Amino acid sequence: MLRILITVLALIPSLALAGPESYRLDAGGSSVNFSYVFDGAQKSGKMPVKSADLLIDLDNVPASRVLVTLNAGAARAGFIFATEAMKSRSVLDTDRFPEIHFRSTRIRGDLREAAVTGDLTIRGVTRPVTLTARLFRQRGTDLRDRNNLLIELNGTVRRSEFGANGFPKLVGDEIGLRIIAQISK
Repeated sequence: MLRILITVLALIPSLALAGPESYRLDAGGSSVNFSYVFDGAQKSGKMPVKSADLLIDLDNVPASRVLVTLNAGAARAGFIFATEAMKSRSVLDTDRFPEIHFRSTRIRGDLREAAVTGDLTIRGVTRPVTLTARLFRQRGTDLRDRNNLLIELNGTVRRSEFGANGFPKLVGDEIGLRIIAQISK
């Protein structure tokens, strides 16, 4: 009986450590890429991450939480005309809304593939979106290394749902997202 009690007491510190852990985003090794149709042709752009608050539980993925702020004012849509149109009052209106926010509300799945549902705020309009997430070890790290990870997120949003309706004859409504996030403990 004493042996069992000692074993249980020895496990308590490790149980207390279980749960979400804070990770920081490596902005230089990460990218928020988007794709869109412009005048019938597929185009792409990038948007920098301003900040990220990442609490990740690798043993219980649904317990993880993500809060990300993008710098919409510094986004690039591939060429100057598209970039200026994207930032204009009729699309992102970056003079009034220089940031885009995402806050996770539910995560389902595991380390191989998860569905990350959250509130996306663009132009002051908040709508739920779901992104598919996959987690990888960073290249060159040990198989057991949980300190340096790479997350890939993919999904789509309809810009019209956020009031970003400008240039509908030139720019398609569906925006594809591919986010590569390099994170470290």
